[in-house]
Amino acid sequence: VHLIPVNPVREDGLNPKSRKRIMPDLLTEPPAIDPVYEAHVYCNVPTIAERSMEGHAPHYFKLVSVQVLIRHGDRYPLYAIPKTKRPDIDCMLVPSRKPSHPQLEAFIKHMSKGSAAQMDGSLSSLPRYPSHSLCEMGELTQTGVVQHLRNGQQLREIYINKHKLLHSDWTAKQLHLETTGKSRTLQSALALLYTFLPDFDWKKINMRHQWSTIFCSGSCDCPMRNHYLEEEQRRQYSLRVKNNDLEKIYVDMAKIVGIPTRQLRASNPIDSLLCYFCHNVTFPCTKTGCIGMEHFKVIKRHQLEDERERQEKKLYFLYALLATHPFLNQTVNRLQRIAEGKKEEVFVLYSAHDVTLSPVLSALGITEARFPRFAARLVFELWQDGKRPKEHFIRILYNGADVTFQTSFCKDHYKRSSKPMCPLEKFVNFVKRDMFLIFNSTSYYDACHRRAL
Repeated sequence: VHLIPVNPVREDGLNPKSRKRIMPDLLTEPPAIDPVYEAHVYCNVPTIAERSMEGHAPHYFKLVSVQVLIRHGDRYPLYAIPKTKRPDIDCMLVPSRKPSHPQLEAFIKHMSKGSAAQMDGSLSSLPRYPSHSLCEMGELTQTGVVQHLRNGQQLREIYINKHKLLHSDWTAKQLHLETTGKSRTLQSALALLYTFLPDFDWKKINMRHQWSTIFCSGSCDCPMRNHYLEEEQRRQYSLRVKNNDLEKIYVDMAKIVGIPTRQLRASNPIDSLLCYFCHNVTFPCTKTGCIGMEHFKVIKRHQLEDERERQEKKLYFLYALLATHPFLNQTVNRLQRIAEGKKEEVFVLYSAHDVTLSPVLSALGITEARFPRFAARLVFELWQDGKRPKEHFIRILYNGADVTFQTSFCKDHYKRSSKPMCPLEKFVNFVKRDMFLIFNSTSYYDACHRRAL
């Protein structure tokens, strides 16, 4: 038997041998689904510097616009496991505590002076940074702040220092900033902007409030979208009922905490257990016993199987197309305006949730993408060809990996093109027309109000 050594491929698809490293990556992707490895990826604890592909293009191309959609950083759970002590996590920002960032202290000082910012409606009453000694439900943690300080710093090195997207005299009109009405999304946006902008000036920060988690703005009425979401929820339920291992684990955990199995399931224990796991805190115990790693693995494995089946069955994809069209349409309209020479809103930041990013990835056809981890980022870059200035191209990147040619509208173009990006018109045609073909419709309104054949 001849054993041939194979270099492990990292999460970002890069061969680790292709660059000099002081320390090897300890987190090497396993050959099969490993719930513990996947949970580590999801936590996204800031340790090693990440290599990213943002800002890469032939030297004669000019970067003219960047639009970024982020998921908020690490947060405290949204649900509590009944009859257990809540995980003991401190949401005060302490620069000397790990994980930290060189600019964390300056960030705290700057955030306490934010009275000059223009904040839409209810956003003005939200805190600018987390500050409770025991985190509140759903509150951003110090890890979450640091994740986005790192995101902002990384994007600044590429887009500001290298490509000069914004200059030191940047104006409020060059930005479009939008967040949902949760403190964790507002604070994540502010952390990223703090390390990204050439100079963080509160007077130029105009944060818009988006009430919808799918960022559908004024185009949210879509009965068929709700229909496909309900069908998708039925699929989820059916998969869960079929999983005997999962049922046994829920029965066992319910006995440990002394509540009915149904009540435990309704408390969404994976959300809480992920917090224990990401923060390296021991899982909860009662007089009857302890919730352990085996419980966690079975629930996490089921979650991963559910994501895989969701990609195979088309219900979620149909939901995603209708859910994300308003957002993608806004994105395309802005890119077209900039391609025509407008100099406003060249940098856009949407601060959102996993339920925002996940359908966008699905609608674009990026089926290989992992479920959005904490502080995930999806970037749309618009480039102008210096040799043919009227020609514009886009690149799409997910957590620093170039996924442009995984998209349904640019898969084929890759085989014929020598350029490492996608013509803007392919993205425009997809959003304005091709998204509706599967519904046998020609418009968003028609697809939303007519049942698919």
